[in-house]
Amino acid sequence: MQPDLKLTPEMFQPAPDNFKDAEKIQRRSISYWADVWRRLRLNKLAMLGMFTIVGLVIMAIIGPMISGHTYYEQDFASQNIEPGDAKFWFGTDGAGRDLFTRAWYGARISLFIGFMAAFLDFVIGVVYGGISGLKGGRIDNIMMRIAEVLYGIPYLLMVILLMVVMGPGLWTIIIAMSLTGWIPMARLVRGQVLQLKELEYVHASMALGAGTWWVLKKHIIPNTMGPILVNMTLTIPTAIFNEATLSFLGLGIPAPKASWGTMASDSLDSLLIGTVYQLFIPGLLISLAMFAFNVFGDGLRDALDPRMRK
Repeated sequence: MQPDLKLTPEMFQPAPDNFKDAEKIQRRSISYWADVWRRLRLNKLAMLGMFTIVGLVIMAIIGPMISGHTYYEQDFASQNIEPGDAKFWFGTDGAGRDLFTRAWYGARISLFIGFMAAFLDFVIGVVYGGISGLKGGRIDNIMMRIAEVLYGIPYLLMVILLMVVMGPGLWTIIIAMSLTGWIPMARLVRGQVLQLKELEYVHASMALGAGTWWVLKKHIIPNTMGPILVNMTLTIPTAIFNEATLSFLGLGIPAPKASWGTMASDSLDSLLIGTVYQLFIPGLLISLAMFAFNVFGDGLRDALDPRMRK
């Protein structure tokens, strides 16, 4: 039998001032997107890609205005001047046009095509894939079979047909890229929707009478933004490269406008006389843009992956 415990005044001392700090959450709570930005900043290669993209966009805006020349101005007395000249920083081409101005004006065209193609792929792909995955059943089968038929049409044939119908131009290239470019995005969104629509909160919303558009806007699309953003960052360099390929084949932007692809195509004749820099400059900018978007997309994918969270 234990002896009676004697109570003493020492047992009833006031709690210390830091007593409440024992259960305080020491780490500051941050949102999901703030945590994505924090992890993205730790990826030095991805940040290098992001700053390179920002630099290309800034130079595309201000570059043609700081040289004192226009992209179409011809000066046959200044043909094939090599880079480093006090007047023509990147040199001139066979028609005496300033390559510095044409390079950054071409950046406007190429980057605009890339961003616009990615935007159209996003809008069409998200809506089409979201409806297909959310409806399911027969509607899903019909919509995906239509997408597969469109995806089977040769891309170059489609561009040539549009060139005949609409005429060569900037929007012809963008429309040609977007006619089938949205299909990979639609497949990605459909796969995400097929997973998310089986979750309880989606069933609860639909049981309470929520429509297809409301469920897509409030539940499905916000939870698929990670893969969508990554796919968009990888779509932009693909569109830039496709535009350069079409321009190189003579199916791109008509003269006198310039893009990186048309500059590379125009420089072919210069190789015979040894002016390699005329091909090197647009080739370097295309490679730089594709590198920047790809490493930024890879870093963004890692930052958005919850399994990489620490």
